[in-house]
Amino acid sequence: MPEPERNVTALDPVWDQITREAQQAVHDEPLIGGFVHACILHHKSIEKALSYRIAAKLASNEMSMVVVREMVEEAFAEDPELVESARADLMAIYERDPACHRLVQPILYFKGYQAVQAYRVGHHLWAKGREDLAYFVQMRVSEIFGVDIHPGARIGKGIMIDHAHSVVIGETAVVGDNVSMLHSVTLGGTGKEEEDRHPKIGDGVLIGAGAKVLGNIKVGHCSRIAAGSVVLEEVPPCKTVAGIPARIVGEAGCDQPSISMNHMFGPKEK
Repeated sequence: MPEPERNVTALDPVWDQITREAQQAVHDEPLIGGFVHACILHHKSIEKALSYRIAAKLASNEMSMVVVREMVEEAFAEDPELVESARADLMAIYERDPACHRLVQPILYFKGYQAVQAYRVGHHLWAKGREDLAYFVQMRVSEIFGVDIHPGARIGKGIMIDHAHSVVIGETAVVGDNVSMLHSVTLGGTGKEEEDRHPKIGDGVLIGAGAKVLGNIKVGHCSRIAAGSVVLEEVPPCKTVAGIPARIVGEAGCDQPSISMNHMFGPKEK
């Protein structure tokens, strides 16, 4: 006897919740019914929905949505870790962002989430030696989302880029797992050197709005970088740095600053 057809929805509680939320959204606001059906309800899995969403955003007169979607689906098929990372990023936003009340929101509306998933496809292409196609993805992500991540950068799982406007991450940058950053963050170089020239961000780091981390320096795990800081020297683990240039002003304040999202430091930490 042939095996029964696999019920993906029943085996995927995350996707099941997303589809329920999408159905409720259409019920509450019928005018977005076509949009929500196209992005969520017409698909059988989160990877199919993401491939559609990324393609709809990145398509242009130079490359059709059909071609972009085929490219994304091929990347997802070749590297299942892309979808695992997308799920981890989705849960990170849901758990850390007080403006996110439903799992469906980042897929539909949050450009930080969408930009990171598109970057991941570009990074996959870069790793395969398809550099021009990877550059095309980077260009479109920058144009559409205002987020410029070089496809050569290496970014872990559980990433939240809140608001995500004017974020720049350079070619040799490395970002660990469970990192949170806000808008206008730069992980950049300091000169014209062509080798390893960008920051290495540890796991669990929280980077405040407008912070600049420059050069091939390490930012230790579970540290905090205050908003508007310019970091030019190595940051030890579990510390808070602030200022221009940034200096250590205290401990990180908790075990997981990127999850608590607490940007404040009090008199005892100064």
